[in-house]
Amino acid sequence: MTTVTVSPKYQIVIPKEIRDKFHLSAGQKVQIIPFSNRIEVIPERKISDMRGFLKGIDTSFSKESDRL
Repeated sequence: MTTVTVSPKYQIVIPKEIRDKFHLSAGQKVQIIPFSNRIEVIPERKISDMRGFLKGIDTSFSKESDRL
């Protein structure tokens, strides 16, 4: 885990190892989501980049008996 400091302007710097791991670039948009007692930062991706990201997902599931 890496610790960062919030600046007087409420800005943070994302450490290089995290930027590299998630392929973040300057000017890229991210979503900030409050979740329980933490803050989540989610990079926005172009829809064309999402093609195939669910490849290999297991789509089998069992339905409840009262469902058609």
